[in-house]
Amino acid sequence: MIQNQAKKALFARSFQLLLLGQIISILGSALLRFGLSLYALDLTGRADIFGTLYALSSIPLLLSPIGGAIADRFNRRHLIVIFDFASCMVVLGFMLLLAADHATVVVIGIVMVLLSLISAMYQPAVQASIPLLVQESRLEQANGMVNGIGALAQMAAPVLGGILYGVLGLQTLIIGSGIAFLLSAVMQLFIKIPFVQREQKRNIVATLAADMKVGFAYVAQQRSILKAMIIAALLNFILTPFFVVGGPIILRVTMQSSDTLYGVGMGIVECSTILGALTIGIFAKKMRMSTLYRWLLIIAALILPLSMSLTPWMLGLGCYPAYVLFLASVVPIAMALTIISIFVLTRVQKQTPNDLLGKVMAIIMAVAQIAAPVGQIVYGKLFETFSLQVYFPALLMFGAMLLMAWVTKRFYQNQIEEGQEDARENVEKRYRKE
Repeated sequence: MIQNQAKKALFARSFQLLLLGQIISILGSALLRFGLSLYALDLTGRADIFGTLYALSSIPLLLSPIGGAIADRFNRRHLIVIFDFASCMVVLGFMLLLAADHATVVVIGIVMVLLSLISAMYQPAVQASIPLLVQESRLEQANGMVNGIGALAQMAAPVLGGILYGVLGLQTLIIGSGIAFLLSAVMQLFIKIPFVQREQKRNIVATLAADMKVGFAYVAQQRSILKAMIIAALLNFILTPFFVVGGPIILRVTMQSSDTLYGVGMGIVECSTILGALTIGIFAKKMRMSTLYRWLLIIAALILPLSMSLTPWMLGLGCYPAYVLFLASVVPIAMALTIISIFVLTRVQKQTPNDLLGKVMAIIMAVAQIAAPVGQIVYGKLFETFSLQVYFPALLMFGAMLLMAWVTKRFYQNQIEEGQEDARENVEKRYRKE
């Protein structure tokens, strides 16, 4: 009894250390990437290079399935520590090049890609560790905290990075990021993550390739996981790009808002995402996969007043009425989007065996990440085509959400209880033989 209580306390402490390390590491990486982009802008004076470098640094995130295979094969605590130390070494190397006046645009691009690649390996190890460090009943809340940290880092990086870069300069920003990575690595040494060494019959490359094949096959065979991946991808295709692409266009161009109102509006959107992540624990107890379509219908209903705020009649009343109605609709939509995303991913975590967890989570995240830029391109074309009728893309989003709600209801209409799986035990035994 005492031993079990000590074990729970130990795991709680380990999760706290993991969470604190995430704050330091993710924020340090985001700050450095943004600071390097600004430095490239100062070197060249070209906004296209600034944007290209920042975009290229996100491409390695698509390699996260490899990170998932690594996370399932090796000690996850060791991996987290190694990746933080690797980031620290990359930062140190760049600092030396900067001191020697060899920090060219190409070098900056390489550093940003390396940091992003390390992040692609790092995140699956963290995601796969969470179910081992918290009680199952608190898994949604734990995932919400981790996702909230990621969203906060992405929101704070452009603001804080710009301030630090302007006031302290790139060199100080680099030193600060290096210290952050080192501090995170040292902290993670004290985490206790259960690990069972798996037998390795082939060389590491062949083993990882086989593991990835197993992961993709498992996702394809498990219909419940495949459905969850489709839902996550659709959310990233339909909703997320609307705020990323449409938010700035609507607030800045359509509503002609001031710099202050624009900044406040975008900040409210970002804060809504964080609020959704932090309140997932309140809603998760009442959520079921079989009734998930109701949440999607609520989002669809909220899109109607959002669309109304973009009509010529509403815009004719002045900036403030349309601005307030738009944000009043966006806040609950952004919160619901985050809550649904975390809930769906948590269901996958709960039903996936530990030795497949890293691969499965990484595959789902990679597919969702691929869907987002596709959606951004589509919305970019829509807002360009209907620049004078911006309510039309919003109405299309309304129709897409109704269709998604119908698809989701069909997915789970025969599901009696949320824990139902597709003969998981038999599938698991077959894949364990690999």
